[in-house]
Amino acid sequence: MSGIILKVGKKGEIYTTRMIREKLGIKEGGKVIAYVIGNTLVITPLPSIEEKIKRTVIKLTPTEAEEISEEAQREEGIYG
Repeated sequence: MSGIILKVGKKGEIYTTRMIREKLGIKEGGKVIAYVIGNTLVITPLPSIEEKIKRTVIKLTPTEAEEISEEAQREEGIYG
């Protein structure tokens, strides 16, 4: 991707293009983090908690899953 010229508003807001937002997954109300490296501004989107949860993968055997389920049920007073 080559450089894209962005507009800066009166209060210093930086306006991105739809293409950039879609490519990076930046949504209205979302958050980004900005770094200044030398005289370069780097802006990176922060994933929402929902996106973080979707990315989290836990690998369990059927036995491990059953043990976790039984333990949770015991803690709730539902199981043996």
